[in-house]
Parts: sequence; C-alpha cells; structure tokens
Amino acid sequence: MGSMSFGELVRTRYSVRAYDPAPVDEGAVSRILEAVRLAPTAANRQAFRVVVMRTEGHERELRRIYDRDWFVGAPLVLAVCAVPDEGWVRAVDGWPAAGVDATIAMTHLLLAAAEEGLGTCWVAAFDPAAALEVLGLPEGWVPWAFTPLGHPAGSRPPKERRPLEEIVLDRR
Repeated sequence: MGSMSFGELVRTRYSVRAYDPAPVDEGAVSRILEAVRLAPTAANRQAFRVVVMRTEGHERELRRIYDRDWFVGAPLVLAVCAVPDEGWVRAVDGWPAAGVDATIAMTHLLLAAAEEGLGTCWVAAFDPAAALEVLGLPEGWVPWAFTPLGHPAGSRPPKERRPLEEIVLDRR
C-alpha cells in the first residue's frame, strides 16, 4: 500500500466490522508492530505488550473474549495489554500511565493498519477474565484493547463527528 498523508489517514480510517478472511501480508504485520513499538509512552517506559493471534481454529476461544461474528472474521486478532508494574506513575497523586501507554500503542496500531489498507476495530467491551484465560497472559499483563486485523469487506460508512465548537475550548 502506498503512503498517505496523515490527514488522509485520519479521514479514511474507520471501525471495520466486516472482514475478508484472506491472509494478511507478514510484511504489513511487521510494519504495524514496528509502528506500535515506536509509540510514545510516559518516561519511555513502554509499559505495554501486544499479543497476535490467528483466528483460524481459535474462533470459539476468541468469541469468549468478544462474542461477535465479525470479531473472528479477520485472519488475526491483536490484543494490546498494559503492564502497570512497568509504567510511570505521577508522584504528586499516584496517577498510573500504563493504561494511557497501551492506548497510544493501540492508536498507532490502528493508524498503521489503515496505512497498509487493512481494517481494524477498537474493542473495549470484552470479557477481561476470558481474555486473561484465553490469551494465557503472564502475571501483571492487563488486557486493554482488542482489534481484528484484516482486509475490510464492504464499504466505508460516513464518518460522523461532533463539530469542533463542541469539543474545543479555545482560551487563546
């Protein structure tokens, strides 16, 4: 896939809920994971991990995590996990940054996938206990967000967003 401007990328990326089961190019997966690795994190602690799973043969287990047909329709499912014990913590009030680190990593994943022409959909409405069990995560890893990763099937819906005036408080 050719490179696109950041503006094009954010305008065209959307939450894909229909996937073609065709395999994803391993080079694309590597480039996406490299973009995740380069995500900015608090104090550069990199308090996140990514789990990559093939859906084929694992549909039943993955549906325990999130029970939707489209969730297991792509050839891969990726989980971004926070690792709170490795994260920076703000001294003044104890605020932990690991969840934000994982969120930024997930955002890099979504945008890098879109640049590759691949579809994703941020899933937070998953069963955390099932995720821990199905993924067999090491102690201290917290499942934070999931996404299928594959070729979109169907067309891109219109992007609906609030007007700037509703989301920006300009104090200049």
